[in-house]
Amino acid sequence: MQTKLWIPEDPSNPKDQSIQEASDLLKQHQVVAFPTETVYGLGADATSEAAVAGIFEAKGRPSDNPLIVHVSNRDQVDRLVERIPDVARTLMDAFWPGPLTLIMESNGSAASNVTAGLSTIGIRMPDHPLALALLEAAETPLAAPSANRSGRPSPTKAEHVRQDLDGRVAGILDGGTTGVGLESTVLDCTTEVPVILRPGGITKEQLEEVLPEVAVDPALAAEDDHKPKSPGMKYTHYAPESPLWLVEGDDEFFMEQLEQLKADGKRVGVIASGELAEKLDHQPVIRCGSRENLAEVAVQLYDALREFKRSEVDLILTESFEETGVGAAVMNRLRKASVRVLSSS
Repeated sequence: MQTKLWIPEDPSNPKDQSIQEASDLLKQHQVVAFPTETVYGLGADATSEAAVAGIFEAKGRPSDNPLIVHVSNRDQVDRLVERIPDVARTLMDAFWPGPLTLIMESNGSAASNVTAGLSTIGIRMPDHPLALALLEAAETPLAAPSANRSGRPSPTKAEHVRQDLDGRVAGILDGGTTGVGLESTVLDCTTEVPVILRPGGITKEQLEEVLPEVAVDPALAAEDDHKPKSPGMKYTHYAPESPLWLVEGDDEFFMEQLEQLKADGKRVGVIASGELAEKLDHQPVIRCGSRENLAEVAVQLYDALREFKRSEVDLILTESFEETGVGAAVMNRLRKASVRVLSSS
């Protein structure tokens, strides 16, 4: 399959020629990658089982992993769910369009392989002009997980999509680098107290500003045989080419682990905040934002995870970050990506 690459001249206009060509392919039940404010998504008609099957084939994704459906307006939500709970309406008013996926009861209109056999469906409205223009041109909700091979770091640039999926998808809409850098927060609105199933671009603290109570699913870190209710709750995710080791401890502990690995003859790549990088006498080091600005870390994380190639390093050592605000999402992704944790406690 030849993968087309488009750079729209007018990315907010559904009638832009590139967007029209991409939407035509979607209407033919092809799979097209497009940018959102979080990461690049791999879109297909959410009402067509055959179209959605193309997503699983392109990604190599397990079929029991549900997909998030992207919409351009609330009428499309009404067509997909039994009803919109009051709490979901409150959250839509506060955070849509934006990086918040809401889990509601499905009415069965979406293809069965979108929901992976569950009675619920995850829906969000992306906050990206090109994504919204494509959704409007396609005239249908789009199922769209991250546009990468399953298990790899999610793509924040069109080039990342090309690296993973060239020849496996019909086309890629290039909208530049994404803004948030991590996937959406997934919130279950079918329970009495809404439950965060995946931390992401909207923080628990932000949700608590508009809701009286928000819970966090204790199964977030669990790896078991139960069907996941949200993407990112099962299987290895976000893994770079070389094994990622996560260091949980202060800077001195990190430097001790690094020196020991070097003494053992290991070629070590490092992902570090600017604060830690300043203390290291080591190369290669990729700076991943500042501890004082975890949103900056989130934006740069996936790009950093893709930077080191297996031919260059034996392993990647990364520091841990405070789990406040978007730091909870950063640490969720690092734990999912890592094969080993070195802890000072």
